[in-house]
Amino acid sequence: MKKIAVYGKGGIGKSTIVSNMAVSLAKQGYRVMQIGCDPKADSTIVLRHGEPLPTVLETFRQKKDAFSAEDIVKTGFAGVVCVEAGGPVPGVGCAGRGIITALEKIAAKGIYDIYKPDIVFYDVLGDVVCGGFSMPMRSGYADEVYIVSSGENMSIYAAANIATAIRNFEGRGYAKLGGVILNQRNVKREREKVEELCRDFNTEIIGSIAFSDLVQEAEERHMTLMEAYPDSEIAEAYRCLAERIC
Repeated sequence: MKKIAVYGKGGIGKSTIVSNMAVSLAKQGYRVMQIGCDPKADSTIVLRHGEPLPTVLETFRQKKDAFSAEDIVKTGFAGVVCVEAGGPVPGVGCAGRGIITALEKIAAKGIYDIYKPDIVFYDVLGDVVCGGFSMPMRSGYADEVYIVSSGENMSIYAAANIATAIRNFEGRGYAKLGGVILNQRNVKREREKVEELCRDFNTEIIGSIAFSDLVQEAEERHMTLMEAYPDSEIAEAYRCLAERIC
């Protein structure tokens, strides 16, 4: 089982990238699980054609420990196994602590043993890398971390914070930084700025996704691009990225 955490600033497109990679790998015959680690609980929404998923934390609040794997795990397009960690009641509790609790419950319920994925993607919010949101990169959850960034200043700032957190865990047996995924927004000096970030942290751009209106069009139809436009150039870019990572 290969476990991959994908981090990035909110709104940078990491859920889109993860969902399309998940479909690409599932189409190749891999058993893929995608775990959304964001209080918005929308990581797997296009895999489920717009149907929301009961979150781990919501289910835990309602049923305590009296729930089964089937209560929190649903299958999405192409057979991708979908889980959403969820978050606390708005204004109450800590989202980071919620991620820790959700991942602990997923493990305690034997989700990995029941569904036996070949590949697990953790889709993680990266605006704030507190102890909770850094959980997937430590404690043996993920093997590798990939950071999604554009050339926008706030995206690069968030990426640098994430890379710094990963570097702080070096030597402890935690996940390593696998590289940066450039999700293009067509800003000036975009690739150059992201390459500068990579040099600062001794890593590389491992894939680049061009800006395309097809992505938005697919999501408006509650689909991944891999489902809506499987023969497009962008779909091929997702396939190449998934193959390089996995």
